[in-house]
Amino acid sequence: MKPDIQNRKDIEVLVNAFYEKVKTDAVIGYLFNDVAQVNWATHLPKMYDFWENILFFTGNYDGNPMAKHKELHQKSTMNPSHFAHWNKLFTETVDHLYEGAKAEEIKNRALNISAAMMYKTLS
Repeated sequence: MKPDIQNRKDIEVLVNAFYEKVKTDAVIGYLFNDVAQVNWATHLPKMYDFWENILFFTGNYDGNPMAKHKELHQKSTMNPSHFAHWNKLFTETVDHLYEGAKAEEIKNRALNISAAMMYKTLS
């Protein structure tokens, strides 16, 4: 049996594993590497804060992901298949590492956040 997500360390493991997949992904990797030219040293800690806040309500995230996604969409058009693929990778990563109530919650929250991002970014 796999452990459930319990703390920030678990979030860091998840985020690191997820973005290792994203960096080399044939479908969405270019958005991060070539278009956004993500600085991983600064992006990953922001993602730790973001997901820790989403799952544990820490209040330690200060950012505007919607603005970043709109900016990215202006540079390189995104479509629903990009968001669906992001969700697939995220869910696979969670399922590979964790199981339990928090693992299910983070997958559901990711799906809802992604749907809202897609709606607001693409409209």
